Amino acid sequence: MNADGTAGLQLRLALQRPGFALDADLQLPARGITVLYGPSGAGKTTVLRCVAGLERAAGVVRVGEDTWQDDARRLFLPAWRRPVGYVVQEAALFPHLDVRGNLRYAQRRAPRGPARVALDEVVDLLGIAHLLDRGTQHLSGGERQRVAIARALATQPRLLLLDEPLAALDAARKRELLPWLERLRERLQLPMLYVTHAPEEMARLADHLVLLDGGRVQAAGTPRALLARLDLPLAQDEDAAALLQGRIAEVDARWQLARVEVDGGALWLRDEGLAVGTPVRVRVLARDVSLARAAPQPEALSIQNALAGTVVAVAPAGHPSQVLVRLDCGGSPLLARITARAADALRLAPGERVWGLVKAAGLVR
Repeated sequence: MNADGTAGLQLRLALQRPGFALDADLQLPARGITVLYGPSGAGKTTVLRCVAGLERAAGVVRVGEDTWQDDARRLFLPAWRRPVGYVVQEAALFPHLDVRGNLRYAQRRAPRGPARVALDEVVDLLGIAHLLDRGTQHLSGGERQRVAIARALATQPRLLLLDEPLAALDAARKRELLPWLERLRERLQLPMLYVTHAPEEMARLADHLVLLDGGRVQAAGTPRALLARLDLPLAQDEDAAALLQGRIAEVDARWQLARVEVDGGALWLRDEGLAVGTPVRVRVLARDVSLARAAPQPEALSIQNALAGTVVAVAPAGHPSQVLVRLDCGGSPLLARITARAADALRLAPGERVWGLVKAAGLVR
């Protein structure tokens, strides 16, 4: 049971095979996107296959009030009885059917009774109405994946599983598909498990984050909280970053910039065409943050974004020459990767007040 009283997903999975062991015990939210994140071989896809019933692990799988597996009760629903939609890297659409035919085929597999997801709404949310009469061989990579997601939803699943659905797409097609996934998250009351090892996808899509490595859960929680933890491997990545929650407060048409208000201050970022008031996430790479003891003078610096903060922790950052500094900027976490020499010169220690100078940041939504 989740904190809000809703029944979420309970997964307790144990699996042994040569060279790999899965041991995962998770309570996941009943809605939104849970991202399973970690390196190749971490066990992300194995978790999805066990949830779908395609691979047999020992343990428990519960989705809401429904139990799909409970070894103590000798209960195991086979894959064909589990109402899941499954989307993989390569959209396996039927080549002899057009888009409409693919969706109709999926509809015939849906259980009888009231539809959980209206297919017309899915077609609208994924923007594929103009593709319905098109042959699948004439679809772009991004279009194929949107149709594959629609087909998965047409089966009326209780749970949508997405196994690196953008991995086979180039950067442009990935940017094209991400907003459609966000629309599904916002409009459908449907839990989704999303596998990726791409930090940009994780930062943009995750409502809940599970870090996996070697078949074990390292941590689970909100992406904002986990990204700011210096004791997790994420902080040691070259792309270590903090995730800030904010909203578009102002748009400067002259300079094509948008002012994003976050807890503890504001940042000027490239205008992405979002309306004033739109909630956004801002990803700030640790390598793009410098620190200063004194308040910066904007007229003397090219760096225009600065947040006042308090040092929370200082930790090693892989190479002996580097350290990671975590700041609390009025409620917004910020990470800075600087040299150990600079940290010593600034006499950085928990509780010290400094300024975080943000050289670059990007909207991820």
